[in-house]
Amino acid sequence: MVWRNSPLDAVLVALSIAQFGVTISLAASWDETGLPGRAGSFALLVFMMVYNIIIISHLFTHQPWFRAAFLNGAMSMLNSSNIAQSVKAYELSHVRNHHRYNNDRPGADGTTKDSSSTYRDGRDGEHAGLMRYIAGGALSSMADLARSLFSVTRLFRVTADESAVRYASRADGPRAAELRQIRLDRLAHFAFVVGLGVLSWQWLLIAYVPAIFLGLALVNVQNYYRHFGAEPDDRYANSVSHYGRLYNLLTFNDGYHQEHHLRPPTHWSQLPDVRTRYRLELDEADRVISPVPAILGFLDVGRTQGRPKQTTATGTEG
Repeated sequence: MVWRNSPLDAVLVALSIAQFGVTISLAASWDETGLPGRAGSFALLVFMMVYNIIIISHLFTHQPWFRAAFLNGAMSMLNSSNIAQSVKAYELSHVRNHHRYNNDRPGADGTTKDSSSTYRDGRDGEHAGLMRYIAGGALSSMADLARSLFSVTRLFRVTADESAVRYASRADGPRAAELRQIRLDRLAHFAFVVGLGVLSWQWLLIAYVPAIFLGLALVNVQNYYRHFGAEPDDRYANSVSHYGRLYNLLTFNDGYHQEHHLRPPTHWSQLPDVRTRYRLELDEADRVISPVPAILGFLDVGRTQGRPKQTTATGTEG
């Protein structure tokens, strides 16, 4: 049997392959495309990157689609090309850091353990400002992208100061395999960028690089409103869900984010079942349910920062 969890994941594979092919087509046709067409192709490029990062590759990091390791490795390389970053590195930071600390508030050392926490650059125990979170995250990711591309000078090796090393397995065998996959992901993306540049270096500079930055910024909007107003210390209220049927149909149940944080390894097709299983606890929790998808969270004008961090007279968390 090919599929690790469900044949439904074939749709995600098809979307990944389609994005790869469409991106090549956009680069190849750039020189013959008029201004309206170029604007449309740029918008499509941004959309594909954002959708892949927050839906396709996100699902893959939690539940690889294939039983065969080499197929999962190949898919990681393909989507690393699609999202301009190593999918394996994404997995290590997202699964082993974000889902361990769940968008925590700063601790005694003044910072968060979750490197992507919306509280990391905030003040007085509150979330960082939206624009600061968006810009800071996008610029940091662009710097990581440049670093990974220039790592060709060291054959794409992962250096000791990179976050992927901190999150990699401590067991020698799995650790070596994880770092090797990051190198393969980087090699695939580097080769893809070179190929796109051969097709049209103008497209690469005018469309591709700006699309990456804008895409990363939009991903940060999504991340921000997946947790804005939630309560990090309550496992039933540390994330924000959106239950719109159409959105969840088109995004493989991405709106079930609180349920996803309750059971991160759960296959996307079973997230509604998690809601049913924990309905009593979820209904009793003082949690945020958004009327709009997270990427449009700024439209949920009634949402507040959430409960401030409380301390007892001894200064410990209550």
